Amino acid sequence: MKIPFLLLFFLWEAESHAASRPNIILVMADDLGIGDPGCYGNKTIRTPNIDRLASGGVKLTQHLAASPLCTPSRAAFMTGRYPVRSGMASWSRTGVFLFTASSGGLPTDEITFAKLLKDQGYSTALIGKWHLGMSCHSKTDFCHHPLHHGFNYFYGISLTNLRDCKPGEGSVFTTGFKRLVFLPLQIVGVTLLTLAALNCLGLLHVPLGVFFSLLFLAALILTLFLGFLHYFRPLNCFMMRNYEIIQQPMSYDNLTQRLTVEAAQFIQRNTETPFLLVLSYLHVHTALFSSKDFAGKSQHGVYGDAVEEMDWSVGQILNLLDELRLANDTLIYFTSDQGAHVEEVSSKGEIHGGSNGIYKGGKANNWEGGIRVPGILRWPRVIQAGQKIDEPTSNMDIFPTVAKLAGAPLPEDRIIDGRDLMPLLEGKSQRSDHEFLFHYCNAYLNAVRWHPQNNPRERNPLTPASEPRFYEILKVMQEAADRHTQTLPEVPDQFSWNNFLWKPWLQLCCPSTGLSCQCDREKQDKRLSR
Repeated sequence: MKIPFLLLFFLWEAESHAASRPNIILVMADDLGIGDPGCYGNKTIRTPNIDRLASGGVKLTQHLAASPLCTPSRAAFMTGRYPVRSGMASWSRTGVFLFTASSGGLPTDEITFAKLLKDQGYSTALIGKWHLGMSCHSKTDFCHHPLHHGFNYFYGISLTNLRDCKPGEGSVFTTGFKRLVFLPLQIVGVTLLTLAALNCLGLLHVPLGVFFSLLFLAALILTLFLGFLHYFRPLNCFMMRNYEIIQQPMSYDNLTQRLTVEAAQFIQRNTETPFLLVLSYLHVHTALFSSKDFAGKSQHGVYGDAVEEMDWSVGQILNLLDELRLANDTLIYFTSDQGAHVEEVSSKGEIHGGSNGIYKGGKANNWEGGIRVPGILRWPRVIQAGQKIDEPTSNMDIFPTVAKLAGAPLPEDRIIDGRDLMPLLEGKSQRSDHEFLFHYCNAYLNAVRWHPQNNPRERNPLTPASEPRFYEILKVMQEAADRHTQTLPEVPDQFSWNNFLWKPWLQLCCPSTGLSCQCDREKQDKRLSR
């Protein structure tokens, strides 16, 4: 009788362990401000589903992105480590990838939470935006691709949503065009006119070849410029399913609905197994877009329309979990990769950026508005509803949190900067494990946050006159910064010019006639299914 009894006991243990491991859905908005959702104080943008998520779980009020820019923030989120540790923080001004055919990206030796959970038997998927690189040496090695970083399934874009991806929405390269195209053309034009005048007046003999050379240079610059304008969109704005391009250039028609359907289908395929879903919206990064059901419906123009469409999508996922009776066993996390891009204005003068509430600054800087982001977690079976936690937390904390919940040991060969959130969420601890947090402007240490919170609006700088412990505070923070920087090994720079610039041999292009790089298998598949 002992052997059957022991067998039953071990089977019960295995089932108990499996039941304790939640499904995990990590939802990330792009450039959403902490002042945009209703649960964080917005009275005019309608976000009933994000608010429902918050009321059913925990709202973090001092939740911080590890960087105020997309690529480094997402690298930190995926790995639980400051992006400077993996070379995913730039030493130059440009801090995000702008070409799909760059060779930089999340290094192959970095460990993502997706890898850890996949090893524990989780089915894993990334739906939406990646922005952490594609290939290293050839266009088919896919060394930085989501499927090489622990995801079983990928549907979305490998780069990011850009104004250049949507005709008529302007360009992110305007400053570059001024410096590299318009200024050189002006110089060439002035030079031509000056030499022609001097030649006509007999003050200087200018060989005809000089004029032809200058005209050729102007024609070359103009040709390259027009070629860039023509080819950038199809070469960089495309949709993929796993390793295959399915739409090039991508269409914005019902794009959020398509992402939502893909997310829902993934959940439905995995009702009998634990799953990890990273739903990474393109909303509300410019170019802004929304379907006809949401266009013109909000009080905040195209930006508000996009936020409300994203909220609808969140609601679809929540409703599906209820229908499948998975809600109680699913941990959901909602956040943004950084603060709202408050300076974002269209060429027509429309405001295309969101709200960071009371906080100063926004995307691309380390004022509080650039890094303080929404942070909501819900797990009905475990987390008490209606909580608000004011302790400092980081998007890097998701890595150790989900790893522990899945039963995955943390890597011991590297520093993990994130901290397990569950003691805070379950009320077992009242204080964050982050005594210090370090804020980087690209690869440069820009600020240190010490646990005691001072002046969140950042309106009144601390001085020796206003703070008696001023020099003591500076000393403590300097010592913390010194200890931190001593833990940073030298690593390959993923944003070096060699890694950053476009490489034609890495360019992906769907089979098509000529050099058009255009296809739409999304439409073809719909026609075949009818």
